[in-house]
Amino acid sequence: MPTILIANRGEIAVRVIRACSHFGHTSVAVYADQDLEAMHTQLADEAYSLPGSSAAETYLNIDAIIAAAKKSGADAVHPGYGFLSENAEFAAAVEDAGLIWIGPTADTITALGDKVTARQLAQQVGAPLAPGIDRPLKDAGEVEAFAAEHGLPIIIKAAHGGGGRGMKIVHELAEVADAFESATREAVEAFGRSECFVEKFLECPRHVEVQIVGDGQGRVVAVGDRDCSAQRRNQKLIEEAPAPGLSADQRERLHRSAEAICAEVNYRGAGTVEFLLAADSTMTFLEVNTRLQVEHPVTEAVSGVDLVAEQFRIAFGDGLSLSATPEPRGHAIELRINAEDPGRGFLPTPGRIDTLTAPGGPGVRWDAGVRAGDSVQPAFDSLFAKLIVHGPDRDSAIARTVSAAKELHVEGPATVLPCSLEILTDPAFTGAELGIHTQWIESELLPRMTAQDRPAPIPESSLQRMDIEIDGRLTRLGLPTALLAGLGTAGGAGNGSAGGIGSDGSETDAAETGAVSAPVPGNLVDYLVDDGAEVAEGDDVAVLSAMKMETRVQAPAAGALEQMAKVGDMVAVGEVIARIG
Repeated sequence: MPTILIANRGEIAVRVIRACSHFGHTSVAVYADQDLEAMHTQLADEAYSLPGSSAAETYLNIDAIIAAAKKSGADAVHPGYGFLSENAEFAAAVEDAGLIWIGPTADTITALGDKVTARQLAQQVGAPLAPGIDRPLKDAGEVEAFAAEHGLPIIIKAAHGGGGRGMKIVHELAEVADAFESATREAVEAFGRSECFVEKFLECPRHVEVQIVGDGQGRVVAVGDRDCSAQRRNQKLIEEAPAPGLSADQRERLHRSAEAICAEVNYRGAGTVEFLLAADSTMTFLEVNTRLQVEHPVTEAVSGVDLVAEQFRIAFGDGLSLSATPEPRGHAIELRINAEDPGRGFLPTPGRIDTLTAPGGPGVRWDAGVRAGDSVQPAFDSLFAKLIVHGPDRDSAIARTVSAAKELHVEGPATVLPCSLEILTDPAFTGAELGIHTQWIESELLPRMTAQDRPAPIPESSLQRMDIEIDGRLTRLGLPTALLAGLGTAGGAGNGSAGGIGSDGSETDAAETGAVSAPVPGNLVDYLVDDGAEVAEGDDVAVLSAMKMETRVQAPAAGALEQMAKVGDMVAVGEVIARIG
């Protein structure tokens, strides 16, 4: 049986590792320094280090992952989702190394990963499409001209983006230049490509998507559809399958359009075709995600299809297990469990999970990448678990999900769970007239949320590597700095705090009057005002990138801004990055 390296971490790595165990495959994990004792490294049959603590050094390091695959004797590589899962260069490198890539070909990823090309394919097969500029934009002036012709609102998107990043909605013409710059910056940071395009934005749309699998020979089957309208910052929070409220004609058009788009490129493996559905029933193609989705379990629950097993079958030459779209059985709902505080605008809240009690009961599935005592790391995504609940119909699925969510208990980092419970019990979600849309959380729900306790900062945890001689052979060891500190051979690890949050998670006095403090740990990607410029209280003055999301930092008072940190610096939560005098 083959050996499969999982080029990922967290709950998706655990999901694939368990599938490997189920089907008799050998699983190989890779890990960054801070993931040395992570759940995925403990469950895999083997684990190999990717030296470093940042995403760029580790899970985005193609050479390091290929080297680990060769060292482990792996036959295949599964990319999971995120990181390099939609990177054509990585897919090609895996196959060039003589390994099986569990996913679409590099050419397919290139064609569908470019949203401009994907739009053109959608147009060719007659899929529904909103007006847009089907080529990369030259500058903000082109966006302004498009808005003048088609009206506002519009949406600027990273051509090579995904996961809600590199997307900016514009409601006022004066916002175009800033939105274009922000979308371009996010695109470069998240995907390494700056190209963006623009589309007419559908107000208050639902987000509906179709799960497909393809055999790589032109045969593509829609497995089912999902609704993912409950979003914040253009990133999904709650998903359900099948998508409620679709007419038979709408469902048929979505399924057949998704199949046709992917058949055009001989799609191989699992993928998702996403659409928007406006209140007036206008539909438009959005994008294709050339990978497994975070929300794939809800489709598994109602279709009976194990999508990771299907990926294995296709990659190893056994073809598809299904010939037509299965009739959905019951209804399923997924809650993403992210370390974010809705009461603070969904600020990421990485930290140690002191207590974690997972729910149970009929139809309940718990997919997690952490256990009690583990930490949600600030260098990576805030998602640490998923709660999936199945019921015989939508009402029972909602009721079971509410019960399971109330049973779930997490102490340590703030989570999105209070927000999810508010959604699940709101008439906009439960009523016959579906009122949830992609901006509903921020426009309707966010004002109701209250801030949660801030977690204590995660102590700096890394490995110190040293060369030692064992039986005459030079060997490199990596030892935790905390262990070395305890042995008196290294300095004690700091808590990474520069004020703002005390060791007990409480607010400290670092946020003195006029201090502009980082609300999250992250990378200072830009100042929005010049050094010495006058600002008003509440003005956005800087941008941080934390856990794959941009966070704007506001001026706490009016006055002249003095920049204290440099663009590109990694800053701790509460660290003073500027002062206003």
